[in-house]
Amino acid sequence: MAKIKLGKTKDSRTRRKPKTEDAEIKLLQKTLNEKEQPSFKKYLLQKGYSLQTIKSFERVVTKYLKWLNKENVSELSASYNDLVHYIQSLRNTVKQRTIQSETNAIKHYYNYLKDLDLVAENPTVNIAVKGVKRKILYNILNKQELEKLYNDFRQLEPSPFGGNAQRAKGALAKKRNEIIVSLLVYQGLNSTELGRLTTQDLKLREGKIFINGTRRSNERTLKLESHQILDFMEYQLKTRADILTETGKQTDLLFTSFGRSTKFNNIIGKLLPQLKKLNKKLESVNQIRTSVIVHWLKMYNLREVQYMAGHRYVSSTEAYLINDLEDLQDEIEKYHPIG
Repeated sequence: MAKIKLGKTKDSRTRRKPKTEDAEIKLLQKTLNEKEQPSFKKYLLQKGYSLQTIKSFERVVTKYLKWLNKENVSELSASYNDLVHYIQSLRNTVKQRTIQSETNAIKHYYNYLKDLDLVAENPTVNIAVKGVKRKILYNILNKQELEKLYNDFRQLEPSPFGGNAQRAKGALAKKRNEIIVSLLVYQGLNSTELGRLTTQDLKLREGKIFINGTRRSNERTLKLESHQILDFMEYQLKTRADILTETGKQTDLLFTSFGRSTKFNNIIGKLLPQLKKLNKKLESVNQIRTSVIVHWLKMYNLREVQYMAGHRYVSSTEAYLINDLEDLQDEIEKYHPIG
């Protein structure tokens, strides 16, 4: 009987991934520390891009520079019209998505030249390639709007309706939900992660919280804001204990509802409408997470944000860069007619 050769399963790849990523990070750091390093490559390394992505960017830029030389155009004087002309030269040889990828690589190159003060403007800024589905994430809430959402929710009064027992439950639910909203706004957790948190995940002495990994995300440990630590202590020692006494439940989950079910979606289902009343722009819990990640990208490099967000792949983090623009809506409305 012929031998059956077992292929690699998704789980086996997942199990080996952390080791591979550690090795890649060490290689990236070694490469970054090399003295004889081309400046553009070093620029991309500092931005947190992988070596594979950097090689792709360099290949595209080399191709673009050869085209400019053929057209007798200097890279430092290339204009928006030159870029449009270059893109049009690609249309019969590559797919629209490839054109989009190449335009993105050239955009990074001009951002690099701009950082060196070699060019005043990036000629790719207003170029968007028509015919490629863009992953528009959400209408982003800025840092001020996120913090206002949290503070406004804290100031809400529990419902005054019902008997004493009902009002007491409402007050406990309100304190529990304040903790949940703080984790949404400051740590960017999603519903699944919030629902899986246990009391053991809180590291209050260290001022941190541990988030377990899943098949789609990596584990990580995130810092808590100073004001969160005191709130968490009160919640863990008193509020949560009162909720368990009230419901008769025995669980190590950090958050539980007042109903029979332990599903976290029941909590979010009641919480989200309250948050929507406080901010009319709010659509979903994922919108808050997206806004937090976009804000992080303005403060940290890609690799740092990848870790904080729990993304398995840096490409997942890169997807949020399309929202890291003050004028995203303008870009959508001024979709460039290159087809």
